Amino acid sequence: MIKKIMKNPENKGYLFILPWLIGFVTLTIYPILYSFYLSFFDVTITTEGIQTESVGIENYQSAMTSDIEFINRLIEYVREILISVPLIVIISLLIALLLNQNIRFKGVFRTIFFLPVIISSGPVLDKLIGLDIATLNMVETNALYEMIAGMDNILASSFVYIIDNLIILLWFSGVQILIFNSALQKVDKKIYEAASIDGASSWESFWKITLPSLFPMIMVNIVYTTVMYSVSSLSTIVGHIQSNMFQLETGFGYASSLSWIYFILIVLVLITFTGIIGLFNRKYK
Repeated sequence: MIKKIMKNPENKGYLFILPWLIGFVTLTIYPILYSFYLSFFDVTITTEGIQTESVGIENYQSAMTSDIEFINRLIEYVREILISVPLIVIISLLIALLLNQNIRFKGVFRTIFFLPVIISSGPVLDKLIGLDIATLNMVETNALYEMIAGMDNILASSFVYIIDNLIILLWFSGVQILIFNSALQKVDKKIYEAASIDGASSWESFWKITLPSLFPMIMVNIVYTTVMYSVSSLSTIVGHIQSNMFQLETGFGYASSLSWIYFILIVLVLITFTGIIGLFNRKYK
């Protein structure tokens, strides 16, 4: 029986990924579905085990009506993600364009920009923020903040957020730079040569050749950046969910409902970003 199965090359491939599939189902799919189940219950952990009492959608109602701190953090998350994700993608694209040029020590620069990805664990980032290393303190001493004070509140707060978190945003750009750099190397150089012969400037070549070629990778980077930023240790929502998980008044059931609300919001943000990129993609086609 086993010999017959192994004669088919496709079955060998399934056999190789079987350990991963088992781990994915047991360690990812099952906990996700179980958390959705728990979100409709009041969960109490006792010496006898997990005790559940059905509360319907009460956990979701409490989260969206009574938990003011959670609502405020959701609003703050939307504001931060709408600023951070485009900024990280743009920064990584600009750096990738520079690294794609004929410069000396190109490999060294690529390593330097990717190094923060390796060492940017939660404790490291928390320490950086705690020491104010992530903030451009020298900017705060200049007259720039006086100029910001005259702006609209939303615009001013967004600008201050960028200044205060610029180093962190740069730290989050390593993987995106690598993806963009790989995509840039696959663009046929003959297309640029033909455009140059036809009189196209470097600026025109970027908008007509480079950018349309990168749209698939822009989509990938936006999805990756959104998910990475949403689940990082910097997310105040994740911290709020974890704190509610071990409180007697709320517990695992309420924390599960918060997690699913957060998940739905992340999906909506991703749909918005991908929809905007899709519109630009159709425009440039």
